[in-house]
Amino acid sequence: MSYSPTPSSRTRSPGLASATGRCKKGHIPSRTGKVTERRKSLDKRQSQRKEALQRHFLYLLMCLMVTIQVQTKRVTKLCNSKDIVTVNGMFPGPVIYAQEDDRIIVKVTNKTPFNVTLHWHGIRQRLSCWYDGPSFITQCPIQAGQSFTYNFTVVNQKGTFFWHAHVSWLRGTVHGAMIVYPKNKVPFPFKSPYQEQIIILGEYWLQDLQEIEHATLVSGGAPPPADAYTINSHPGPNYNCSINDVYQLNVIPGRTYLLRLINAGLNTENFFAIANHKLMIVEADAEYTKPFMTDTVMIGPGQTLNVLVSADQPVGKYSMAVAPYKSGKIVKYQNVSAIAYFNYIGAKSNGSYLPAKLPKLDDKLAVKTVMDGLRSLNQVNVFKEIDKNIFITIGLNVKKCHSKSPKQNCQAMNNGILTASMNNISFVHPHISILEAYYKKINGSYTEDFPDAPSKFYDFVNGAPNNIPYDTESLNGTRTKVLEYGTKVQLILQNTGTVNIENHPIHIHGYSFYVVGYGTGNYDPLTAQFNLVDPPYMNTIGVPVGGWAAVRFVADNPGVWYMHCHIEVHQSWGLGMVFIVKNGKGDLQSLPHPPPDLPSC
Repeated sequence: MSYSPTPSSRTRSPGLASATGRCKKGHIPSRTGKVTERRKSLDKRQSQRKEALQRHFLYLLMCLMVTIQVQTKRVTKLCNSKDIVTVNGMFPGPVIYAQEDDRIIVKVTNKTPFNVTLHWHGIRQRLSCWYDGPSFITQCPIQAGQSFTYNFTVVNQKGTFFWHAHVSWLRGTVHGAMIVYPKNKVPFPFKSPYQEQIIILGEYWLQDLQEIEHATLVSGGAPPPADAYTINSHPGPNYNCSINDVYQLNVIPGRTYLLRLINAGLNTENFFAIANHKLMIVEADAEYTKPFMTDTVMIGPGQTLNVLVSADQPVGKYSMAVAPYKSGKIVKYQNVSAIAYFNYIGAKSNGSYLPAKLPKLDDKLAVKTVMDGLRSLNQVNVFKEIDKNIFITIGLNVKKCHSKSPKQNCQAMNNGILTASMNNISFVHPHISILEAYYKKINGSYTEDFPDAPSKFYDFVNGAPNNIPYDTESLNGTRTKVLEYGTKVQLILQNTGTVNIENHPIHIHGYSFYVVGYGTGNYDPLTAQFNLVDPPYMNTIGVPVGGWAAVRFVADNPGVWYMHCHIEVHQSWGLGMVFIVKNGKGDLQSLPHPPPDLPSC
């Protein structure tokens, strides 16, 4: 049987966002009463007290209310000090613990000069689209000095999630884990680990992130690579001034540990490995998988993996290493690996560590091997009949630059401007929330004409529609695709080589989806192989380099849902689009009214 923390143990967990109150009125019933009642047996009084406490704890399980503050904090890393944006002064931010079907209420107060929103990554927000969090999609940002309360229920979900800012590039430092345990007495479907540990992968820049974002978009070129990768915010001994800035996990020989891996990085997909230790994948994107053993994993921004690791090697200090997956040929990467210690209790404190063996940084086979191994734990019921089949190309573009200062503003290849697109349309964020505009029938901020296929078919993988640099441009637009409630949707996501072929982690808000197929080259329905028996159920899929992925979901969650690349600069360049799912019948299939404290633009 696996251990799920009791309410009291959850609230004492380190880094938990502070509990501030109850979601509704409630109290432990009084034991005062008549004299004759007080003369009842001690056993009965103890039983009544136990029942009262059980009711109190059940209430806590059903509802968790926390308050957090977005604030700046000065940190020192890599021989340099600077102010970063954090939640509650923590980097990474506090962990939120809950149980399946809990109601979670989070009051967010913005004490920075920047606009802020929070997204609860992987939470499907069933009938709670207003609290999903992407700026100008489901809400206007929380402005300086303002507050907004997120209120949602984790319906039929459990596993490793995370929360992060969803405006600007604040996600680089504004993020934290969210762990949802199974219901009481429901075990994990694998051997119970001795201990769990959250491992958050990230990136760190010496320069201010907001300045980097602004400079990148103004220049028309690519951003600089991170100055360091981090493991739980620590870069490790390979970087300057970081010999002691190392995360260390102390383990007991012979025990098994559950590592909850989260890639909260901005722009880099990462390989992860532990020297001389196997990783058994048991969960991907908060859904159980068939156990799969591997030496290394590749995890993209926005993805989560749970792996079991047994401390079955000789006592010593072993490295946990993070390195980039270099899927793009023209992209600049930080080549120095982040290191943490997987340290056996009893190892010499001043001893050396055994380095991890990582794949070659462009090893596509290592990535494919892990993806091939991901299968849902049990056989699933994937629909066979498709109502809406949408073919979407994804990739980078170069637009002609008309700036009067080309040296400053036209730094992409051929003196152009880098953009990104889906079906050759670069998404433009409006100045009002699309959800609010849709709900209130406000015209002019978006259109409902996102195409079911690109306007032109060609050799997507190997070239542009015409010769580069003559036809690499994209159109701008805030285009949405409207879906009737209950529509059975298949998306074919086709990677393109218009400018640069690289892996794209595509995330869909409001839904998980079955990854029924993927492959290399241009998608061909006559030869594509699909798995309709036990495909993985994910919320972020890495569309492979020079290849495609096919996903299926039922549009049964009304609202406005963003689909985008989780590489932040690609999203900034326009690699995204929006689904609008219409109401069904009755309240249980309809979008509720907006909350009264919804921020205004």
